[in-house]
Amino acid sequence: MKTNKLFLTTAAFLVIGSLAFTSCKKKQAFKEEDGQSSVDNRNVQQETDAAITEINAEVGSVANLHGRGASANGINAIHGALGITATGYTVNLADTANGSITIVYNGTVKDNRKREGSIKLTILDFANGKRWKQAGCLLQVEYINYKITRASDGKFVKLNGKQNLTNITGGTWWELLVIKTQTSLASSITSVGGLNVTFEDGKTAVYNINRKFTYTLPGGILTCTGEGLGTAESLSNLENYGTTRDGDVFTSQVSSPMVWNLTCGWHAPTQGAVEIKVDSKEFSLNATFAVDQSGNPVSVAVNNCAYGWKVEWKHKNKTKKKVFRYL
Repeated sequence: MKTNKLFLTTAAFLVIGSLAFTSCKKKQAFKEEDGQSSVDNRNVQQETDAAITEINAEVGSVANLHGRGASANGINAIHGALGITATGYTVNLADTANGSITIVYNGTVKDNRKREGSIKLTILDFANGKRWKQAGCLLQVEYINYKITRASDGKFVKLNGKQNLTNITGGTWWELLVIKTQTSLASSITSVGGLNVTFEDGKTAVYNINRKFTYTLPGGILTCTGEGLGTAESLSNLENYGTTRDGDVFTSQVSSPMVWNLTCGWHAPTQGAVEIKVDSKEFSLNATFAVDQSGNPVSVAVNNCAYGWKVEWKHKNKTKKKVFRYL
C-alpha cells in the first residue's frame, strides 16, 4: 500500500512539474513573439500582388496573347492607365508564337525596391486557341530567382516556383481600363506545388498562395479586392498556407477581404484583416491593415492613405502588438 501511495505521489509531482514547465514555455513563447511570421507572409503577398498587376498589364498588351488584333498603342495605353513605367524591366517577346513571354527585371531601384530575376508567363493550351481575354483561360506563372530587395536595409525575399493564374470573368486590362467595355474583372491565383521563398538570412519557407482578385473602378480609381480560396483541414478562406522560415506549419486565413487601390498602391491596403496560426504556438497572430502610427484603424479616403498595419497576439489576459509601416 505504501508503495502505491509513493508511486501516486511521485506521478502527481511529475504531472504538476510537466504542466508548470509547459506553462512557462508558453509564457516565454508569448514574450519572445515578434510577429515575424506575419511580416514574412505580408511581404510575399504584397510582392505577388505587385507582380500580378504587371503580369495582367503585359499579357494584355501583347495582341496575340490577349486575343485581339494588333494595336500600336496597346502597350502604352495600358501602361499609362496603370501608371506603370517599365524602366525596371524588359519583356522578352521571342516566344509569343507559343503563347509565352518573360518579364526580365534589371535591378533598378524604385520605391525602395530593387528587383532582379524573371517571371515567365505561358498561356496553357495556347496551340488550341486559348487566349487571355477568354473566361477560364489559364496562365502559368513561373518565378525564376525573382528577388525583391528593400533598398533601405537590404532585406529581401526571393521566389522560385509556379502558380496558375485563371481569368474567371474573361476580359483584361484592355477592356477594363482602355476601351472600358467591362466594369469589373476577376481572376484567381492557385499554387502549383508551392512557392519556395528564400530570405536574407538564408532560411527558406514554402508558401501555397490561393487567392481571388476582383478589380473594379469606383470613382475611376482601379481598386482590387483580395479573398482567400484555400482550404486545409477544417479551415477555409485561406490566402496562404505552408511552412515558415523556421520550419513550422502555418495558415493565413482572411477574416476581412483585403482591399487596395491604385492611388495608395498595391503595397498599402485600405482595409482587410488576416489571422495567422503557427502550429508550434498557442496563440494566433491577427493582422489588421490600414492603421495609424499607434495602430488605430483609419478610414482611408482618396489621397489620404494609411500609415501601415499592425499585428496583435494574445495569451490569457495579456495582449501585445507591433505596428509596421507600409513598404
